[in-house]
Amino acid sequence: MSMTTIRQWHSYLGLFIAPSVLFFALTGSLQIFSLHEAHDGYKPLAIIEKLAKVHKDQVFAAGHHHDAEAPVADSTGTAPPGTSPAVAAESAPADDDDKPALPTVLLKYFFLLVALCLMLSTAFGLWMALKYTRRKRLAWTLLIAGTVIPVGLLII
Repeated sequence: MSMTTIRQWHSYLGLFIAPSVLFFALTGSLQIFSLHEAHDGYKPLAIIEKLAKVHKDQVFAAGHHHDAEAPVADSTGTAPPGTSPAVAAESAPADDDDKPALPTVLLKYFFLLVALCLMLSTAFGLWMALKYTRRKRLAWTLLIAGTVIPVGLLII
């Protein structure tokens, strides 16, 4: 296979998967800092929760938005009766030991940088693939198909 053929196939495959790469880089970057989950008085937008559900579980389910307050633990650290252990653990008083170590924080910022660079690199790749191809109709068709197919599968 010639280098020209390989470059052409790389371009076509990139056009087809670029919408998904952008989606996963964006939603993954939000999840690095748990911006898709409610915590410490922070309530994410419903769309962020739904997009995280697509990223993690491949469903765009309505689910429940964190409008209601979670049960609060009493002074002994126990949650009200009927509260699941997961909710009880989340509502227990937080220790200072729960703060992530410096290397963990730095790694999170590094992965955020990687996600941002992946989005920028993908955008550059899209621009080059659409601008410098002779088969523009095929290029746009692949890009549209790579966008419409996953959205369509989420809807049905």
